[in-house]
Amino acid sequence: MSQHQTPLRGFYEELEARGIVYQVTGPELRDEMEKESMTLYCGIDPTADSLHIGHMMGLITMRRFQLAGHRVIAVVGGATGLIGDPSGKSQERNLLDRERIEHNVRGISKVVSRFLDFEGSNSAILTNNMNWFESMSILDFLRDVGKHFTINYMIAKDSVKSRLEDRENGLSYTEFSYMLLQGYDFYHLNREHQCRLQIGGADQWGNITAGTEMIRRHGAWEGKAAEHVWGLTWPLLTKSDGTKFGKSESGAVWLTPDKTSPYQFYQFLVRTPDADVMSLIKYLTFLNLTEIGRLEASLKAYPEKREAQSALARELTTLVHGEAEYLKAKAATEALFGQDLSVLDSKTLLEVFADAPSTDCEMAEVEKGFPVVDLMVRTRLSNSKGEARKDIQGGGVYVNNVRVTDGAALVNLTQLIDRSYVVLRKGKKNHHLVAFR
Repeated sequence: MSQHQTPLRGFYEELEARGIVYQVTGPELRDEMEKESMTLYCGIDPTADSLHIGHMMGLITMRRFQLAGHRVIAVVGGATGLIGDPSGKSQERNLLDRERIEHNVRGISKVVSRFLDFEGSNSAILTNNMNWFESMSILDFLRDVGKHFTINYMIAKDSVKSRLEDRENGLSYTEFSYMLLQGYDFYHLNREHQCRLQIGGADQWGNITAGTEMIRRHGAWEGKAAEHVWGLTWPLLTKSDGTKFGKSESGAVWLTPDKTSPYQFYQFLVRTPDADVMSLIKYLTFLNLTEIGRLEASLKAYPEKREAQSALARELTTLVHGEAEYLKAKAATEALFGQDLSVLDSKTLLEVFADAPSTDCEMAEVEKGFPVVDLMVRTRLSNSKGEARKDIQGGGVYVNNVRVTDGAALVNLTQLIDRSYVVLRKGKKNHHLVAFR
């Protein structure tokens, strides 16, 4: 991993400084985390075959723990995904079939593997809770798990209470049992891997505390002193208006390029409102606190520079898609503001100008040289050749963002982007994509 490692001592304070610590089950967790390395886990719900940018809080926080020297277990909920977590939901999820869940687990595992290190002495573990639930019968579950929780305890949880008060939707027994399944996850990982900490979003508090309670009560039932375990949550990743972070106009912003391209991903981040950008930088980047303070000062003094947004987009696009894709996305964004278009490949070019009008032309036309005046008329950027010449004389016509100064200028093969395209522009904002086929 390329990010700077944070030593155990001071790690908890850094989490607090970044605003990541929201709730903890006991204040002694701070000392335990700084004293020695501990094993922790975070669960991931397989509701889709990829993860979106809203999941980055969990992925990045796991990465922080691993870099600090703690051992991380990522649990993809192949079993719990068949049930559906009611936390934060006003009505029951549509149940996914087993085949779809298994497909989703495979996709999510690929994403997780890009954030955690699975080699070396402090290697992370990626597992599926179907591994330990598949062989458990309903009678075993009721006897070994259900025995330790009263109905009174379960209905006191916010995730349950809010649904019970909703007479229209209510809460099925299937969803009601979810916290017991997740609680058993923690118990199993504690026994098998000495896992002593579960982390998750604030909406997981009820499920996390069910796990700590499960370990305590099961230990007492077996006549053993249960090892002390903890839970820690971070704030839900929301925008300043209270809505969930991670949605664009076209839907969720995904962490895989087949669902959200690197350019779209970069664009979403670089457009982050001023009110949201600093919290996202603290939560999701590995920039040190000194640099974060500098960006915050820049945002207040020179908001028009959007330096913080550029830093956020750079850090996350590089982390998720790699430096090469970040540089392409940055170049594509600059292309919209008059920079050189020749650095773009056709895929990125088509994304940048997806909303611009386009015209198809024959390749033979450009092989012999296509007069810019004629092309302006063909694309209807100018109403006539005479008007096109006046537009050129006025300095308002560009081919691939290069100003045309000669009324007799030709577009030739050497100007084609990726051997197929040129971009005509009239004035500042009137772009037209021309494809030669």
